[in-house]
Amino acid sequence: MPQTSEPLRKLGFLTIGLFDGDDPRAGHESTLAVIELGERLGFDSAWVRHRHLQYGISSPTAVLAAATQRTSRIELGTAVIPLGWENPLRLAEDLATVDILSGGRLNPGISVGPPTHYDPVKSALYPDTADSEDFGYDRVRRLLDFVRGERVTDFSGTEGFETYSDRVQPHSPGLGRRMWYGGASLRSARWAGQQGMNFLTSSVVRAEESEDFAAIQLSHVREFRAHHPEGDRARVSQGLVVVPTDSATPAQRLKYEEYARKRLPRTASPQGPARMLFAPDLVGTSDQIAEQLYAQPAFREIDEVAFALPFAFDHEDYVQILTDIATRLGPALGRPATG
Repeated sequence: MPQTSEPLRKLGFLTIGLFDGDDPRAGHESTLAVIELGERLGFDSAWVRHRHLQYGISSPTAVLAAATQRTSRIELGTAVIPLGWENPLRLAEDLATVDILSGGRLNPGISVGPPTHYDPVKSALYPDTADSEDFGYDRVRRLLDFVRGERVTDFSGTEGFETYSDRVQPHSPGLGRRMWYGGASLRSARWAGQQGMNFLTSSVVRAEESEDFAAIQLSHVREFRAHHPEGDRARVSQGLVVVPTDSATPAQRLKYEEYARKRLPRTASPQGPARMLFAPDLVGTSDQIAEQLYAQPAFREIDEVAFALPFAFDHEDYVQILTDIATRLGPALGRPATG
């Protein structure tokens, strides 16, 4: 088995948290149960996706606040919160509150850009300012400043019985060092490094300099670290869809293989006006997946992963996949089994 130049230090997973619109509680409870299972299996981190006006997690901070009360060790992350839907000051308050509740385990991942399908929703989201909203990096800078304790007002002190602060409260001192940027372009990787953030790279990148997914992702990792104050020690987490089949039933294996087969055509060439390029899903035994991962140049330069659980599988499928990742794939990547 080939060896990566960096031993796998952090093993994480990502879930979208799907639910039935007629019974949303069951899906949210399933998500929380999956996070609890991840902690029992020894995962270092659990990440949730963010979906607006869909049947997935629309309020990751609320879900992770609940998760803080059901776990004690596992790090909790968002991958990612699209800031186009958020007020940075209010989000800073929510993130700091959840971080305090978790005992300093929150890893917020964010991104910028206009909200998806902005034109149909902008009158509801920003009825008075839709055409003047800034969805660029300045929105992230504001959030970073608020999280890191910069002043937000020139008013503070006591007024009657009320005491006011000039910065976001609660303030969680370590949170600013655990902010992640989810980037799919060379420019985003560079910018995130310049801001001293951490970097999330996933199974989707922009086909800018080439149409070779592995080469593009590697260029993003290197560009980020080249502009980060900590250089090669800057944190990067790679997220790919991996589905180990070691303990899967024959029916589960067929389901997983069919899922990957249907999604494979989108990996052949860049998709849409933004030229988004997708990585193939990795389905097979843990040894087979480990070999495929070691063959990827970006994987050989990172020591953290957040493997994405596939969409629309059943709860028992996620239990099997997570168990195999923790007990089979992790050790195949050089990480001792802890579950």
